[in-house]
Amino acid sequence: MQNKTESAAKPSVEYADVEDPGKKELQTNRLAPAQIMSPEEFSAAEKRLKRKLDIRLLVCVWVIFVMNYLDRMYVLQNNISAAKVAGIEESLHMDSTQYATAVALLFAGYVLMQLPSNIFLAHLRPSVYIPTVMVIWGALSALVGATHNAGGLYALRFFLGFVEAAFYPGALFLISSWYKRSEMGVRSAFLFSGSQLGSAFSGLIGAGITGGLDGSRGLESWRWIFIIEGSATVFIALLAFFVLPNYPSNTPWLNPEERAVAEWRLISDAGQVDEDDERWSYGFKMAFKDWRLYVFALIFLCIQVASATSNFFPAVVKTLGFSTVNTLLLTVPPYMLGLVVSIANNWSADKFQNSSFHAIWPMVVAIVGFVVAAATFNIGARYFAMVLMVAGGHGANAVVLAWTQKTMLRPRIKRASAVAFVNAFGNISQIFSSYFYPD
Repeated sequence: MQNKTESAAKPSVEYADVEDPGKKELQTNRLAPAQIMSPEEFSAAEKRLKRKLDIRLLVCVWVIFVMNYLDRMYVLQNNISAAKVAGIEESLHMDSTQYATAVALLFAGYVLMQLPSNIFLAHLRPSVYIPTVMVIWGALSALVGATHNAGGLYALRFFLGFVEAAFYPGALFLISSWYKRSEMGVRSAFLFSGSQLGSAFSGLIGAGITGGLDGSRGLESWRWIFIIEGSATVFIALLAFFVLPNYPSNTPWLNPEERAVAEWRLISDAGQVDEDDERWSYGFKMAFKDWRLYVFALIFLCIQVASATSNFFPAVVKTLGFSTVNTLLLTVPPYMLGLVVSIANNWSADKFQNSSFHAIWPMVVAIVGFVVAAATFNIGARYFAMVLMVAGGHGANAVVLAWTQKTMLRPRIKRASAVAFVNAFGNISQIFSSYFYPD
């Protein structure tokens, strides 16, 4: 397995259709504006392009991922676990096993749809596809606030997972369609930090809603959690239609020179042109014939098992004996530390071009956290253990997914299939780990 990302020599090609789904013919001379630049001119143009991408693409998907977590996506449990603390089980007359089933059902839909969705995304315009599914999951999330029984919650949870499966692997794939391998890790971590910030703000918002809106207009506080955050998601999605890019060759808010630079730098980094003329099944089969795919999937499965604490984190923190509001507030610091650890770890992985070490050490930290939590009843020590669990479990997440894409870079469908499969396989753990924390 490749442990370091080596710089590729600039290939001698005169034309390429790098990331433009649906086109069958290569357009000659489209890359000429980039190819005729001096090294100094190309470097300056590349820096300007990356600044624009960081603002338009990276910030946009990050904001979406914050909302995605506020709407209970990725592991999606922060709001439903915050809602659990705020009384959802009592309101819907559910026991802890039924609650765990509601958690698990989301991941059933989530796992099933990730791979097909990423294949769709590779052939569609991300600026339309991603905001569209975001509108749908925001609406479904808001509808959770109107459910009155466990059956309704089960159905909404399953379809939420089915729709939201499009985002995280799709956003990772979109990042890899614009950034070089040496730039991919830290930006994947920045994206993942949206989930951590969403987790932290979920606790703060949950505390504010629980303390200020419980009983307002006859609705329990947990219903307001879903209604408010689902509605906000729909609003953000409408803005995303105008901000998100497509691919380097067909993004309208780039001029021809910028598109040429975007495409040429990817060709130079990978050492080959994306094989756009091949059928999607070609890249799909390449991914599943590569033994490294299954190694990455197993590694990510282990990471997700270790991260399962996040699914019930407010409920776990509540075992320390604090009030509901204080419990939700105490969920914030572990996620903020996890955010810093994740970005710093991925920056280091990019800088030193070593992914394996940076995938291993956070898991050692998480193991220490689990051991401490099991060995003591001291409140301070247990809370410290919870901090280690979150920081360690989240620290390796983006490293492995970026490592997957760096290693299985071409053709485009192979990369899209690989990152979706690895993420889906890892999230199988979220189905059975939903039963790890019964009352």
